[in-house]
Amino acid sequence: MSDRSLKKQLISMAADGRINPPSDDVLAVEEPLEIRLRGPGHEPLSLAITMRTPGHDFELAAGFLFSEGIIRRREDIRSISYCTDHDDRPSENIVIVTLADHCTIDPERFSRHVFTTSSCGICGRAALEFVRTLGPPVLNPRLRVSRDVICSLPDALRRAQTLFARTGGVHASALSDCNGQIFLAREDVGRHNAMDKLIGSLLMEGGIPASEAIVVVSGRASFELVHKAVLAGISILVAVGAPSSLAVEVAADAGMTLIGFVRDRRFNIYSGPERIV
Repeated sequence: MSDRSLKKQLISMAADGRINPPSDDVLAVEEPLEIRLRGPGHEPLSLAITMRTPGHDFELAAGFLFSEGIIRRREDIRSISYCTDHDDRPSENIVIVTLADHCTIDPERFSRHVFTTSSCGICGRAALEFVRTLGPPVLNPRLRVSRDVICSLPDALRRAQTLFARTGGVHASALSDCNGQIFLAREDVGRHNAMDKLIGSLLMEGGIPASEAIVVVSGRASFELVHKAVLAGISILVAVGAPSSLAVEVAADAGMTLIGFVRDRRFNIYSGPERIV
């Protein structure tokens, strides 16, 4: 059993109303993670607190900073480490990201704590303009994917969801190639955290823009998931559930192919249909 899940005793009720004997259930862990940012010549600033499932914390921090426009490439990060404020022992709920010397930050911009829950990151229509201010996304207009590949992705994602198989309580984001082969997957109690972990992994490996990849998410396609994928240069986002109106608007504005309700060999294309053959 990893530290990403734990056992708790429960009492369940049978279909006929009888109370079953106490038994163990496996739950996904949810704990806070504070992200601190240290710029050249500055003390660490508390940037955000998010409720997440422990694991891949450095990727989560890097992906969050990338999605916020604070960093744009791996070389912008000098180091990522757990905080050692207490008895020189690392606190695994506090991550410090130290920026490279060529980076500059405005401390006033981060003068207050930013709290994000496990279900929602940045929100609001103003963020549509934020996507545009970071420059045009590097999406791939020539990418083509078959209908059969799109239909196969939900099953492929479920096979990659090892924590979900044990707990039934986490979201997932995964990257697939054009043949439907998933090569990277991340899980978390927060859907935006799962995406940040995925993008953070890409960033640390020099994989952005990911213009040849498809991203598939286990639930609905919220604005924030589309926003993060667009910034990472991902051209196709496939969701098992529905997209929001702002998610469709952001995808169409960026030239992304957005697909939802993939089930029973059917799906809806909300933008960019030319990439599906």
